[in-house]
Amino acid sequence: MERLNKFLAHAGVGSRRFCDTLIASGRVKVDGVRVVDLGLKIDPVAHQVAVDDQPVKAEKLVYWAVNKPVGHICTNDDPAGRPRAIDLLPHVEQRVYTVGRLDEGSEGLLLMTNDGDLAMSLMHPRYGIPKMYFVLVAGKPGPDDLQKLLDGVWLSDGKVKARSVKRLKAQGNSTWLRVVLTEGKNREIRRMLAKLGHKVMKLRRVAIGPIKLDKLPKGKARRINETEMVDLRKFVASSKEKIEKARLRINEKRPDQAGTPPRKPPFDRRRPDRTEGRDDS
Repeated sequence: MERLNKFLAHAGVGSRRFCDTLIASGRVKVDGVRVVDLGLKIDPVAHQVAVDDQPVKAEKLVYWAVNKPVGHICTNDDPAGRPRAIDLLPHVEQRVYTVGRLDEGSEGLLLMTNDGDLAMSLMHPRYGIPKMYFVLVAGKPGPDDLQKLLDGVWLSDGKVKARSVKRLKAQGNSTWLRVVLTEGKNREIRRMLAKLGHKVMKLRRVAIGPIKLDKLPKGKARRINETEMVDLRKFVASSKEKIEKARLRINEKRPDQAGTPPRKPPFDRRRPDRTEGRDDS
């Protein structure tokens, strides 16, 4: 059983918020009966769902890895008509969206899927899913600079820090770094390094959790295989388990509040393709 708005969203009808609007306005029927209960749960196999009397079938969940070139953007809707990452998957019938955005000037690994639950787990900083980048910066960052990235750099929207940083090699007057992040603030790497006086010349994401870019050619896409999906789901499950254990430890230290549900941080339930301007890089 799953909520009706979730079923409709996964079927490609629209965001959950939009699907709630359809339900509330009486445009959705289950087994021929009009419904307006926003909390209604259905069995996708046993129940027949229609919107404006048009049958709705659940989309097959699909998972793709894409090597985004510089110049492509990660929104599904661009009035300016710029090249979109979604344009690299013209053969995919499902309505997919990007997991982990990259700005127009960055390149590398994107995950694209219509699985909203997995996408949110991968994107939300609460779960701490690591994303690895190779970054070419102007100048030669020293040990103090790398330590500042690890300790945290104050930006206009708060303090951000890298999980790990390693100097790889010099290239003329520039330096290649390997940076791992677990957050997703807008243009985070570029802003952190600019604050330290090192402009980012090139930025390429090479991994999201256990999914690697490897030798995927620029501008091409491939299906994420079953072994990778098992590893990815284990990765997400492990992160959720760590969060739950941390919550239990907190409750054990505060017996006066035992049994009181912890306050959860704000969680944006919108589909990832509607979170404009949140580029990880």
